[in-house]
Amino acid sequence: MKAVLQDRSTEELAQIVRDVGEKPFRAKQLSEGLLHGRRISELPVPPALRGALLAEYEDEPVRIEKVFTAKDGTQKFLFALADGNLVEGVLMKYKYGNTQCVSTQVGCRMGCKFCASTLGGLVRNLTAGEILGQILAVNRLAGGGLKDRRAVTNVVLMGSGEPFDNYDNVVRFLRNVTDGAGFGMSARNISLSTCGLADRMRQFAHEGIPLNLTVSLHAVTDEERARTMPVANAYSIREILDACAYYFEQTGRRYIFEYSLIAGENADLAHAEALAALLRGRPCHVNLIRLNEVKERTLRAADEQNAQAFLKALTDRGISATLRRSMGADIGGACGQLRASYLKEQK
Repeated sequence: MKAVLQDRSTEELAQIVRDVGEKPFRAKQLSEGLLHGRRISELPVPPALRGALLAEYEDEPVRIEKVFTAKDGTQKFLFALADGNLVEGVLMKYKYGNTQCVSTQVGCRMGCKFCASTLGGLVRNLTAGEILGQILAVNRLAGGGLKDRRAVTNVVLMGSGEPFDNYDNVVRFLRNVTDGAGFGMSARNISLSTCGLADRMRQFAHEGIPLNLTVSLHAVTDEERARTMPVANAYSIREILDACAYYFEQTGRRYIFEYSLIAGENADLAHAEALAALLRGRPCHVNLIRLNEVKERTLRAADEQNAQAFLKALTDRGISATLRRSMGADIGGACGQLRASYLKEQK
């Protein structure tokens, strides 16, 4: 596999143009062409520059392999990478704009019991350009441009993979996608979801990228959390809460906890009361999720009545909380489901 040109910052692209002896304005043509989702072979640059780039870089590092559209308009994408690996993403349409969920790894090694992404373990990390390439491909398909003309207005790093397990590539992606001279997305329109790698959370607080930090909690004790999330054996809830507090101190940004409601596991009133006690007084929000069931797993979702009662118990106790609207359920909306079924079909 060749290198990925979309990994490069605008400054690095300018240096590439200088290195081959082209005029400086070619750098803008190169950058804008890539950011509009074009392949290298489609770029409006001189043949000599295009040939030099194709000798070193993948022509199309991320390609949309399949698109599935749900009844509610949600679109799910299967992306093919240049080495033959597959990742997936989702485009969710809201009144305020279109939010794309992107993957940061092929597979995942975190082992969460409610997630299909972990079924085959971690295959490899995605490069910064492969993460960005998912957005550029969907933005192009939807007829979007750059800055205020983007079809993709918000991004969540919540597809397959643990973003902080691919720290350097994810940070490079975030710097590139928020570059005012490039794609120009505001960091406040980006959410990063982590299963709670506390040391990386603290490190990220100093990167100067004020995005929305979201932590997958899903339990109120370490013992319960370890039943569904092996990462709990490495980082305690107390360590995660301390890291969240540190993130707030350094950035001034409140943080979000995701809590998947699993029938018979964490969704009764006692758990709601314990969660409220755990989070009371913290500058946070709780995003409740009715578990998106994975057929290879035995965990089952709490019903709607249970979910509403849990939500009321939190808000009655002064906790900011909402129940996420289920989207794309009829096309396998949960992370990893599409890739897993596609690979099974191919076998």
